[in-house]
Amino acid sequence: MSNMKHLLLLALLGCLASALAAPAEKVKWCVTSDQELQKCLHLATAAPAFTCVKKDSTIDCIIAIKAGEADAITLDGGDVYTAGLKNYDLQPIIAEDYGTTSETCYYAVAVVKKGTGFGIKELQGKKSCHTGLGKSAGWNIPIGTLVSMGLLQWQGIEDKPVCEAVSTFFSASCAPGAARGSKLCELCKGDCSRSHQEPYYGYGGAFQCLADGVGDVAFVKHLTVPDSDKASYELLCKDGTRAPIDSYRTCHLAKVPAHAVVTRKDQQLAELIWTSLSSVQGFSLFSSDAYAPAKNLMFKDSTVRLVQLPPGTDSFLYLGATYMSIVRSLKKEQAVGAASSAVRWCAVGHAETAKCDTWSINSVGDDGSAAIECQNGASVEDCMSKIMRTEADAMAVDGGQVYTAGKCGLVPTMVEQYDEAQCTSSSGAASSYYAVAVVKKGSGLTWDTLQGKRSCHTGIGRTAGWNIPMGLIYEKTKDCDFSKYFTSGCAPGADPASSFCKQCAGSGRAVGDESKCKASADEQYYGYAGAFRCLVEGAGDVAFIKHTIVPENSDGQGPAWAQSVSSADYELICPGKGPVPITDYATCHLALVPAHAVVTRPEKHTDVVRILQEQQTKFGKEGSDSTFRMFQSDAGKNLLFKDSTKCLQEVQVGTTTEQFLGGTYIQAISGLRECSDTASALEKSCSFHSCQKTD
Repeated sequence: MSNMKHLLLLALLGCLASALAAPAEKVKWCVTSDQELQKCLHLATAAPAFTCVKKDSTIDCIIAIKAGEADAITLDGGDVYTAGLKNYDLQPIIAEDYGTTSETCYYAVAVVKKGTGFGIKELQGKKSCHTGLGKSAGWNIPIGTLVSMGLLQWQGIEDKPVCEAVSTFFSASCAPGAARGSKLCELCKGDCSRSHQEPYYGYGGAFQCLADGVGDVAFVKHLTVPDSDKASYELLCKDGTRAPIDSYRTCHLAKVPAHAVVTRKDQQLAELIWTSLSSVQGFSLFSSDAYAPAKNLMFKDSTVRLVQLPPGTDSFLYLGATYMSIVRSLKKEQAVGAASSAVRWCAVGHAETAKCDTWSINSVGDDGSAAIECQNGASVEDCMSKIMRTEADAMAVDGGQVYTAGKCGLVPTMVEQYDEAQCTSSSGAASSYYAVAVVKKGSGLTWDTLQGKRSCHTGIGRTAGWNIPMGLIYEKTKDCDFSKYFTSGCAPGADPASSFCKQCAGSGRAVGDESKCKASADEQYYGYAGAFRCLVEGAGDVAFIKHTIVPENSDGQGPAWAQSVSSADYELICPGKGPVPITDYATCHLALVPAHAVVTRPEKHTDVVRILQEQQTKFGKEGSDSTFRMFQSDAGKNLLFKDSTKCLQEVQVGTTTEQFLGGTYIQAISGLRECSDTASALEKSCSFHSCQKTD
């Protein structure tokens, strides 16, 4: 009997082994037309890894993928947005790359016939051709642009649906997907559906609608007009002028993220789709010639290759805050919950959250509503993701984090000012501070003898604590492995297994300390004061901080650990000089760097400035209400804002990250970014494609 059991067990194990070794399921590709199905079936014959599922529309495909009836479809940016919403929760995994013309993005343009004599500002009353309702180049971008330029009057969904506003702006249109029988379907040739049943659907269709003389303007992408027709058409530029078709780089409505393949959030499935597509041979994925007159079947015909997205990229990171804000301004979702005008501040760690909660309670106005509400994130990066996703609105970050925020399409709105005189001055010169390297007096260390020593950093990716010193070291060594330079150290936010976490102190709790090397105030060596403490307590030989930190944490100033510290026991070192007294920072520093700034989404800029100006009138340094102080931290240092902040000053709307940070700093950080490990996962996802880079 036991022998029988043994055989049975072996047989069962054999079944299990063969089940595990069974070839993975096929990739079920979703298509929305007969021509697309034909192309997909031909692909499945050439590459047996694929099978085809036909649905009536893009949204039906998104629902089928969510349900597991299909696995993948290539979508336009507007549809990537929809697919990423909570009810579907799909993610982009592969982007189309259009080669040298634009890489992984394309330009949304307005095309008109040559010699028709009107500019973008005279579009009212004209007839329009759109690729489809809710699509990027054909709808979201042009309508969003017309609204933001003040040409199309629309107060938002409470006023009336956007479709209604558009149908009173243009005299007639073809916008496939609009309500049949409406003015937005008047110029369509077929059934006005978002499918190839409508001859004027898609890029080719919208251009055909213009070419046939049915419409006066077509909203398409920059590669739509055939070479043979280019001489007969022009582009409308936002400044009111016209330009030749090939001048799309300087005359466009917006740069739009490329179409992307979406699937469920399943890393194995994502890998299967990527390897299956990569191994296709003897079949033209990016050609629809065999199915004429249909175009752009399964993929855009202008695609040159496919590019895998960094893991963890979701639709928000892929599309970027700039494009997201355009889509949001047109989507009905905005109406829900848009009543609260509070700014949702994002706090990191317990101490910041506690301070934020106190601020929120104190910000309650006469009408009983709070001007500040609090959200919290596990890290600054997590908070920036929440701001992009509209789960939070704002936070103050260091220059290095302003750089990352900029890559994700967020903008600086207010900047900390550390010089009281500048708060009342009309010129209000922007604030900055010195990044310095501090050592113990008599250590004999100089900038040139730091190699082989232990280092204390404010945090990975921060300005004074990481980007500036490591940028200078990289310039010298051209070696991305900084663990060869410093033997160990504390750089909160580093990989827990790295030598840059060895010297960190954590929260000081004896057991189960989750906080060690975390980039939050729960790690005792995090931030400026933390990095100095790391040096004071002998965990490192050099601290990279800002110039005011030693005096703020010595000679009787600062928290309990700093009480016995004497500033005379510390010195500054810098390239080609040193050691010098702590007070000589103006002549011995690593760089003069931009102040910390409040970042938000582009569309929240004005609200954030207005509310913060009101808040600092009450709770600023000289505020009228002493129950709370924005720029003072009781349970730690530099919570929410730097304690040395005297006031916040507005950053003009439209200021780019590059303009805010300045050329020198951008140069330092760009040099450092040659080491791929120096960019965070968030920054890699955001700067994956060139659309995120501002022109």
